[in-house]
Amino acid sequence: FVGNSTYLDDHGPPPQKVLPFPSQVVYNRVGKCGSRTVVLLLRILSEKHGFNLVTSDIHNKTRLTKNEQMELIKNISTAEQPYLFTRHVHFLNFSRFGGDQPVYINIIRDPVSRFLSNYFFRRFGDWRGEQNHMIRTPNMRQEERYLDINVCILENYPECSNPKLFYIIPYFCGQHPRCREPGEWALERAKLNVNENFLLVGILEELEDVLLLLERFLPHYFKGVLSIYKNPEHRKLGNLTVTVKKTVPSPEAIQILYQRMRYEYEFYYYVKEQFHLLKRKFGLKSHIRKPSPRPEFFIPSPLETEEPINDEEEDDEKWLEDIYKR
Repeated sequence: FVGNSTYLDDHGPPPQKVLPFPSQVVYNRVGKCGSRTVVLLLRILSEKHGFNLVTSDIHNKTRLTKNEQMELIKNISTAEQPYLFTRHVHFLNFSRFGGDQPVYINIIRDPVSRFLSNYFFRRFGDWRGEQNHMIRTPNMRQEERYLDINVCILENYPECSNPKLFYIIPYFCGQHPRCREPGEWALERAKLNVNENFLLVGILEELEDVLLLLERFLPHYFKGVLSIYKNPEHRKLGNLTVTVKKTVPSPEAIQILYQRMRYEYEFYYYVKEQFHLLKRKFGLKSHIRKPSPRPEFFIPSPLETEEPINDEEEDDEKWLEDIYKR
């Protein structure tokens, strides 16, 4: 018998039921790292599995003031669970503002490849429509739109130099002002957050394995994702998001990009190594491809994990249980 109870008036709404699996997931997607493909999948999966897909209409504001952080965290935290929130936004520390830290997931790609994709996408869009790029960059001057990529790099235009090239790390470092400064501090903080707050950071070059692991770790969200991804009809939609008119810079220009993006590459190879360790733990083999040549001075590629990894015999299911207790 409920009657005319004043419980809600005195105590506020009852607490949300805690679900027996990660019910708060954030995908703070990195630009030009396959996120539009993944969001297409999430829209299908949310209808199939009944979770709340929370998206944002804000696409170009990744750095937030303290008040903006508080407001966004409040809005996310009060969403109906289970939810998966997705937006281009640098890492948010929910616990700093008294909230429950959600499970984070993300995907990154080779930094030069990401930069080139973004450079030409801003100018010429993708196969979804000829005018797509005009909508995104309506005020871009014609001489800027058709600026040769080699000229941009070799003549040190702002778009092709730091801090513009320091792009991936801040998504994992966070909202602190030093996260925007290319250097060891931001790099190490980004690595720490990957280890402590991200369930999975995959690499786009091995997207099918990323999807397989997401299905294993978060079945309530991603069960059946690979069959959807491989469906010919979905592939047609995915092909429409491919950037058009991309060209490859000269070897000299690429070497300069490597120099300018050395911290980005150190982070990328760290994530790639961790991803391969995770794949081995769950029985997925890494198909080793011959690495692309890199300048002699540059960060060496980490050892590929072809041998079984001895993690002090940590049980796979125990590892997943610990994740589910976050």
